[in-house]
Amino acid sequence: MISRTERVANYVILWAFAAFALFPVVTILGAALGPDDAGPAGQGFEPHLGNFAAAWEAGRFGTYLRSSLAVSSFVVVVSVVLSIMSGYAFGTMRFRGHTVLFYLFMLGIMMPSEAIAVPLYFDLRSLGLIDTFWSVALPQVALSVAFGTFWMRAYFRASSRAIAEAARIDGASTWRTLWQVLVPPARPAIVTLIVLVFMWTWNEFLIPLIMVTSESLRTAPLGLAFFQGQYTSGFTLLAAGSVIVATPVVVFYLFLQRHFVRGLLQGAVRE
Repeated sequence: MISRTERVANYVILWAFAAFALFPVVTILGAALGPDDAGPAGQGFEPHLGNFAAAWEAGRFGTYLRSSLAVSSFVVVVSVVLSIMSGYAFGTMRFRGHTVLFYLFMLGIMMPSEAIAVPLYFDLRSLGLIDTFWSVALPQVALSVAFGTFWMRAYFRASSRAIAEAARIDGASTWRTLWQVLVPPARPAIVTLIVLVFMWTWNEFLIPLIMVTSESLRTAPLGLAFFQGQYTSGFTLLAAGSVIVATPVVVFYLFLQRHFVRGLLQGAVRE
């Protein structure tokens, strides 16, 4: 049993960490709603919602958000599907060289994108893919599949094999066993993977910076950096632009929060 003192101490620590984490968010949001070129503090407070419209128009965030949404959607769909299939293969099958091949996949987790950005640029340039949608999306698919394979392999190895064996006894093929028997119970783990990949892809800055020069292909974080350097030096509009760029990720997470937390807890308690 947890004593009253321990419970109070736990809540105090949680509130302290929550305040520490939320303080920058509240500061940026307060600055975005403040008067032009005002810092987070000021005399009185009257929300200025027009700051968001001004930042949207000046920074052309509509174009950048569409580009980020297209790249993130493509990366999430392709990488999650590939991760499910590769995780199923590594988690339930034994074939020659599977251990070596799995560790090759893990190089994608251990290798930072900064280390491969320059050689990747020259490889894609030789293929004529620089300054295209594919030069931004394909590298992020590869990086996401590495983690996704590790994530789904852990889930399939911990899942009940009796269900898969029963499906095989009933005559189900490997493909049908995966998608109709094992994937439905894996929804929390898959949703967690979707949220993580979406957030990583949306926030990626280096790859779009190196791979594209066209304004129409810039993603939202890259567009925010150009907005800071070219359109405004004021803190208010920059804060409004930051809120605009961060809002889709926050909304996406809140929409899938219940499944995301369930997937994390499910992975924590599995043996």
